[in-house]
Amino acid sequence: TRRSFAQTQNAFRFHETHLLCAIPQSGLFPHSFLLLVIGNKGLYCAHHTCSCAHRCYVDDKVSRVAWLNRSNIIFAGQDKWSLDPRVDLVTKGQLEYSLRIQKVRRLSTFLILMSFLMSPVPANIYKVSEDIIVNEGSNVTLTCLASGRPDPAITWRLLNPSAEPLDGEEYLDIIGIMRNQAGRYECKASNDVATPDVKYVNVVVNYPPTIQKTQSSETPVGRLGMLQCDANAVPKPEFEWYRDEKRMTNTQSINIQILGTTTILVFTNVSEEDYGNYTCVATNRLGIQNASVFLYSDKGTVKCPLCWLIWS
Repeated sequence: TRRSFAQTQNAFRFHETHLLCAIPQSGLFPHSFLLLVIGNKGLYCAHHTCSCAHRCYVDDKVSRVAWLNRSNIIFAGQDKWSLDPRVDLVTKGQLEYSLRIQKVRRLSTFLILMSFLMSPVPANIYKVSEDIIVNEGSNVTLTCLASGRPDPAITWRLLNPSAEPLDGEEYLDIIGIMRNQAGRYECKASNDVATPDVKYVNVVVNYPPTIQKTQSSETPVGRLGMLQCDANAVPKPEFEWYRDEKRMTNTQSINIQILGTTTILVFTNVSEEDYGNYTCVATNRLGIQNASVFLYSDKGTVKCPLCWLIWS
């Protein structure tokens, strides 16, 4: 409220004054207001908010409350520590905790601090991202929101062998996610009140097939021969075998086995006609990759002009 100096002086002709304004004060107590007593108008203090009125209130989350004049305690709870007879406590109901200063006869300024201690509340994660599936190269944001008193600190980890902390708090941003960043992410909220609250988010990263290993075979006629091809992909790859342009299928002498991310082309009884170049093809909805694999004779009799490359 704007008023002239003369009006302010006239206001102090009353024998009783209440609190006029409050300024949030940090660094002194867990929760406090710095109050400047400069007139006969009062103050209404709701939890964390203030507006002009004659009383000061706290909510039921407050466990301890006190009034101080600079560093001197005036009231701690209901106990009066000050010897000044002009100050008394006004309490009507459980939530009111007002300080009254009487007999202010001249323009005076009092620095009064109201301090209240909130009951500690353990950290609680109330919102976390659901498990997600994304394609490699996408941007990903994981969310972890927590409450508690004091405010909890939030940390992230990818639970791989190193499990190092990640650079993120409530929101973890992953730009251009790669396949090695897939896995289980841990969000932890802690405020030293109780055991930290922990939640997990599973992140699946899709990527096209990459053939990691092939195994050719040197097999004599009449023996069992096997060609192997291993590929990594998410979703899991599908395999096909080709000889020249012809797709291979199961026959009495040929069997195609698929074991997860590995495929094996089995020749139950190798003949001269089986020697040559075979192509392993791995596919999923994101891409395709192929590789050549060779079946050759221990005598060097092959129908494959490039097979000498694997012998050298």
